[in-house]
Amino acid sequence: MKFSVIQEHLARGLAVVSHGVASRNTLPILSNVYLGTEEGGLRLVATNLEIAVTHWVPAKVEEKGATTIPARLLSDVVNGLPNEKIDIQLLADGRVHLKCGRSASHLRATPADDFPQVGAAGERVTARISQKALRTALDSTVFAAAGDEARPILTGVLTTFTGEKATFAAADNYRIAVAGIALAEAAPETSVIVPARAYAELLRLLSDVDELVEITLTPAKNQLQFKLGDTMLVSRLIDGQFPPFQQVIPTTHTTKATIVRDDFLRAVKLAQVVADASAHIVRFAITTEGGGAIDITAAADIGDHSAHVEAKVEGEGTTIAFNAKYLVDVLSRVESDQFSLELTGPVAPGALRPLDGRDYLHVVMPVRTPS
Repeated sequence: MKFSVIQEHLARGLAVVSHGVASRNTLPILSNVYLGTEEGGLRLVATNLEIAVTHWVPAKVEEKGATTIPARLLSDVVNGLPNEKIDIQLLADGRVHLKCGRSASHLRATPADDFPQVGAAGERVTARISQKALRTALDSTVFAAAGDEARPILTGVLTTFTGEKATFAAADNYRIAVAGIALAEAAPETSVIVPARAYAELLRLLSDVDELVEITLTPAKNQLQFKLGDTMLVSRLIDGQFPPFQQVIPTTHTTKATIVRDDFLRAVKLAQVVADASAHIVRFAITTEGGGAIDITAAADIGDHSAHVEAKVEGEGTTIAFNAKYLVDVLSRVESDQFSLELTGPVAPGALRPLDGRDYLHVVMPVRTPS
């Protein structure tokens, strides 16, 4: 293997795939990055067996081949070189020789045959979505997935393609986030569960642009591939049945409060300072007097806090308690000037909907407190 590449291009490519390198592993090869020459360039791959990140770098190839090098070592060496041409060659003794200007390095390499194979893509793209839309949908749902492995199925995000719509749903035992976005074109009906950790890494790669992401289900239907520009992320899928979360989503409400996001979020954050010392519990009293308002209170051994936030209230007045963290999570991530808070008494789930026209719903379970 022998090729030449510009330092800036190689450094950027290594930075992209670095998120796929296993941080904790029992296989030393997973600490390496794969380098393989192809027509017109160099393919970099890193994987932790849950996800694999691939990036194509323009390169002048003289001799085709492939090898693997410790990712951290290669990145440190390349980042320390000037932005000039780097000549790279795999030597007969198994080492890789890098030459850039007056600098030369020999790095330990491991044969490419030892590197795990990344699943092959299907023959037909399953769906196409703009990067901007996908980024918005994932940013508003992924955080709601369970963080522990007690129920592995809940560490994933249910991803469904139906016609010209994609739906992403994440849930733990206390909240549900559901976002719907339009596809660039009609897609075959497909439903898979993608690990939230994989989507978190995909979010690092997505930009606020209209360029399309091509999503492809692999032939074995156990991996999903996301192709955006010169980068590709492949994620394993979680096998199992996602809980019927639709049964928990309220279909009616007796109280609806329209709130200004920034005002409400600021008040809840202040209450959370005290609430964190008492199981994060914040109480909300919704009143209809004078057009409506919400009184927010928190109390703990360290002190107490109260705030009064104006709101437009329809229906009945009521009281309810929530874990403040769950409200802050959603209101911090979903940027809409106004939200509706829909309630049906103190022991029923509450629903938050942004009032900016997007297809999004967030359901939060109440906290039962002594009356």
